[in-house]
Amino acid sequence: MTASILVVDDDRGMGAMLYAALRKKGYHVLVATSGDEALDNLANLAVDVVVTDLNMPNMNGLDLCARIASNRPDIPVVVITAFGSLETAVAAIRAGAYDFITKPFEVDVLCLALARAVEHRALREEVKRLKQVVGETSQYEELIGDSPAMKRVCELLDRIADTDASVLVTGESGTGKEVVAKAIHRRSRRSKGAFMAVNCSAIPEALLESELFGHAKGAFTDAKTARKGLFSLADGGTLFLDEIGELPMALQPKLLRALQERSIRPVGSDTESKFDVRVIAATNRDLETAIEERRFREDLFYRLEVIHLELPPLRSRGSDVLLLAQHFIVHLAEQSGKKVTGLSPEAAARLVAYSWPGNVRELQNCIERAIVLARFEQLTVDDLPDRIRTYSRSHVLVAADDPSELAPMEEVERRYVLRVMEAVRGNKTLAAQVLQFDRKTLYRKLEKYRYSEAPKG
Repeated sequence: MTASILVVDDDRGMGAMLYAALRKKGYHVLVATSGDEALDNLANLAVDVVVTDLNMPNMNGLDLCARIASNRPDIPVVVITAFGSLETAVAAIRAGAYDFITKPFEVDVLCLALARAVEHRALREEVKRLKQVVGETSQYEELIGDSPAMKRVCELLDRIADTDASVLVTGESGTGKEVVAKAIHRRSRRSKGAFMAVNCSAIPEALLESELFGHAKGAFTDAKTARKGLFSLADGGTLFLDEIGELPMALQPKLLRALQERSIRPVGSDTESKFDVRVIAATNRDLETAIEERRFREDLFYRLEVIHLELPPLRSRGSDVLLLAQHFIVHLAEQSGKKVTGLSPEAAARLVAYSWPGNVRELQNCIERAIVLARFEQLTVDDLPDRIRTYSRSHVLVAADDPSELAPMEEVERRYVLRVMEAVRGNKTLAAQVLQFDRKTLYRKLEKYRYSEAPKG
C-alpha cells in the first residue's frame, strides 16, 4: 500500500515543492500550513508519517512534534529546519521526533528517512498486533504461528491427529518436532494415555534395546529384576522416537518387526507381548540419502512414514518470528520477574532479518538472554546477541564490474550448488529438488566439488 505523508510548512512554496517531489516518488501526500491544521488532518485522515518544518508561527515544529508524540505516538515525525545544530536536534528528539533533517537537503535523503519511518511504523503496528494474537487461544496452543507454512501444518494435524497412523516428522534441528508430537497426542483419542519419548541418539546401543523393549530378570549383568520397556509403558498412548535417523542398524530390523507384528519380546525373554501404541518418529536427517548409503532400512522408513509431516524452518515463516518472540517474552519475563512487555521496532527488524539457523530453539535462547540484559520495558537492539545485531545475508557472487573478475559458468555453478547445500543444511533430497537435478547428478557434482557435509545439531 502507498504510504500517506503529511507535510506541514507555513511556506506554501516549500509545501508545493515537497508535494510534487514526494508524489513523484509514489507517496500519497497531504499538505498543511499550520500546526493546528495538521492536528485536524491527523484526527480525521489516515497518515503514516508527518514531515514538519521547525520554524512556524503559533505552533512551531517542536510543539507539534510533542503534541503528536503525546496523542498519536504511533505516527513518526520527521523534522526539517534550516537552523541545524546539535541543540536543535536534541530538542527535536526529546520532543518525540523520529528523525531530523537540515536544509538544504536532497529529496532522496528525505525519501530515505521517510522509508525508514514507514518501516518503523509498520513494525510497531505488527508488534502491537502480535501482542494481541499471542493472547488469543488457538486450536493448537503449543504451535505458535499464523504464517501459511504453519497453517498448512495445523491443517494436516487436524486430519491425522485422531487416527492411529504412524507419523514421521522431519525438519531442521530446533523446529519443534517434539512439540508437534505432543500436539498430535493431546488431540488424539489416546490423549488420556501416556506420552513416552526417547532420543535414539542419546542412549548407547546396548541399552537402547532394553529401553525400547524391556528386559527379563538376569538378561544381562545387573539385570536383577525384570523391567518394562517404553513400548509397554506407552501402551494405550503414544511413543515418540526422536532422532530416529540415529537408530543403530542392528536395532532397525527389531523395531520393524515390532511395528509389523504389534508385539515385542523383552531382552532375554522367550515370550512376546502385544502392545497398543501409536508411533511418532522424528529426524533432522535426510533419510532417503541414508537409505541410499545403506545407513537406514528402506522397509522401516516406509513403515514409519505412513504420514510425513515436514516442519518449515523459522527463516521461511515470515512474521511468525515476531509472534514467537512475543510469546517467549510473555512467559520468560514472568519467570524472571522482570517487567518486559515487548520489542522495540528496531529490535523486531533485526529479528526478522536474521536467518535463524537454530530455528525456534535459538530464538527462545535469544529472547531469554535479552530479557536478562534488558534495562527497559521493551527489548532493544543492544539486548540482542552480536550475531543478530550485525547479521547480513550472504550472496553468491556471479558478476563484477571488471570483466577479468567474472567467473566461468562452471565456477558459478559450483558456488551456487554449494550455496544451495548450505541453505538446505546438507539435505541432499531437498537440494536436488531446488537444483532440479536427479540425485545421482547431485552426488556426482558434490564429489567433484569435494563437498564435505558439516555435522548437524
